[in-house]
Amino acid sequence: MTFRNGLASLLRPEDSVLVLIDHQPFQLTNVNSHDPQAVVNNVAALAKLAKAFNVPTILTSVLAARGGVLFKQITDVFPDQEVIDRTWVNTWEDKRVVDLVKATGRKQLVIAGLWTEVCVAMPVIQAAGEGWDVTVITDASGGVSTESHEVAIQRMIAAGANPMTWMALAGDWQRDWARTEHVEALTEILISHLGGTGIAFQWEQQLLNTPVPKAAG
Repeated sequence: MTFRNGLASLLRPEDSVLVLIDHQPFQLTNVNSHDPQAVVNNVAALAKLAKAFNVPTILTSVLAARGGVLFKQITDVFPDQEVIDRTWVNTWEDKRVVDLVKATGRKQLVIAGLWTEVCVAMPVIQAAGEGWDVTVITDASGGVSTESHEVAIQRMIAAGANPMTWMALAGDWQRDWARTEHVEALTEILISHLGGTGIAFQWEQQLLNTPVPKAAG
């Protein structure tokens, strides 16, 4: 087993490419590993994160005429981008998707999708076997049961994939707060999608901008 450690194992926005797979109404109706609303929230945050850090993002659906189009929360982030609609269950067997990923020249492949046990696991396992450095964003994915999701994650780890959450990915991509070019966009994403942390940040800003009362007398 090759351990994933050392500085070079962390993800870098300039080396990353994101593939979002089958975030569609049909799949969402039977997501039982997570609160479905949380999955929508998390994948929207992930899409915004990729845009903020200039990470190329490929959008793909399967049989959209029957399963529904990708969530509006995703396509609103990339309004002019074509969604590749597949018949292949395994995204990595669709040459159009693979060619777009290869054309980026990047080797850190980041994937999220529905369902974890099928449409995420298949391309992750194949791509990892072909030498790609593959990361799965687990909280922007979901399975038909908690067991299905967790077993799929274990299966992908055994194949050499790296599991992360979208917030962990944000930490890798930001890396240093002295890199200020993405901080404003990142802050807006945290406020909109990170629940209590976003609320706490807004509260902190309120307190910092509240005048201190003058002492009586």
